[in-house]
Amino acid sequence: MQESIPAPSDILELIIRLEIVRFSVNHHVFATPRMPKRTLLRVTASRKKQHIDFTLNRNVGFRAKTTGFENLEFVNNALPEINLGDIRTSAPFLGHTLTAPLMVSCMTGGYSDALPINRQLAEVCEETGIAMGVGSQRQALEDTLYHRTFSVVREVAHSIPVVGNIGAAEVAMMKNAGGILRLVDLVRADAFTVHLNPVQEFLQPEGNTNFRGVLQGIAMLVRELPVPVIVKEIGAGISADVARRLLDAGVRHIDVAGAGGTSWAGVEIMRRKNAGEGLPFWDWGIPTARAVREVAGLKSASMPFTLIASGGITSGIDAAKSFALGADLVGAARPMLQALHRGGKRSLKNLIASWVNELRGVMFLTGSATIADLQRATLVPAATK
Repeated sequence: MQESIPAPSDILELIIRLEIVRFSVNHHVFATPRMPKRTLLRVTASRKKQHIDFTLNRNVGFRAKTTGFENLEFVNNALPEINLGDIRTSAPFLGHTLTAPLMVSCMTGGYSDALPINRQLAEVCEETGIAMGVGSQRQALEDTLYHRTFSVVREVAHSIPVVGNIGAAEVAMMKNAGGILRLVDLVRADAFTVHLNPVQEFLQPEGNTNFRGVLQGIAMLVRELPVPVIVKEIGAGISADVARRLLDAGVRHIDVAGAGGTSWAGVEIMRRKNAGEGLPFWDWGIPTARAVREVAGLKSASMPFTLIASGGITSGIDAAKSFALGADLVGAARPMLQALHRGGKRSLKNLIASWVNELRGVMFLTGSATIADLQRATLVPAATK
């Protein structure tokens, strides 16, 4: 039988299709919605598990850049004129009163092993009276298989603020808030976080670098969601310019999540087959102390907003410095997860207690009876050795 020869037009169409595929792979244009549903689920769940494994077992901190907190110190108040027992670390957040202005920041969910992690994190947050954010709920939009890894938080934490979470690239594609409303209901969220992570998506092997329309999507969520929208970075910092644009879009809760702690660029570089290509971006970002100071400068009587400091917070003293720079709340992720992994709930509770004790110590030594007083405390350049 004589084989038919493809027509020139068919050959041209094949060449065009191959070029489109090549361009998509080289430029991180991944047609994720067209993936088979179960394949997409496996990819997302596998990545989430890898992220936790890397943050627990690899050195994924910034290599040269620091938070900048070590360059600042408080002025000792030798006449504090307060009793230690009168100091109050409590603070309002999302309609709740926290025992201390701390949050276990957006961590995990969306794969099987995340269920016990989120349950124990939520139990500790409930027992200590601090806030909790869940990890990205993107997987929960794709499938219901791991929904309980998120909803378990509310099963055990009834009285604290719980915050939902989705990535900016997903928000950019949304025409309405329907999908996010389902995620809010899943964890009965008091607020919902949109995380900005362009450097992570740029370096992530399966990343989505389509960020056009993110601000418009955030503004839509501000209008349509029944809970406040929090916008956060994930470790590269938010500048004053970006914060101003978010405020103009109606956002009233900003988490700067600055550089100096976990480098998510570093995590994704380690996940790449050719890690050397991304190394120049390992330390990309705005140091946390600088980001907090710059964004706090936008606060005014006519533009009040809640400022959250995170990114490399490793102690109650770091937290205290964040408040003195203008933050209202402090978030931490990796130190909390490491404590839980190292010694279970008791270890995590001990870590939180030590942070609160250090915070109280700074408040006493600066004459600050409340967090509001501490926000007016003086920070100066640290003495050099």
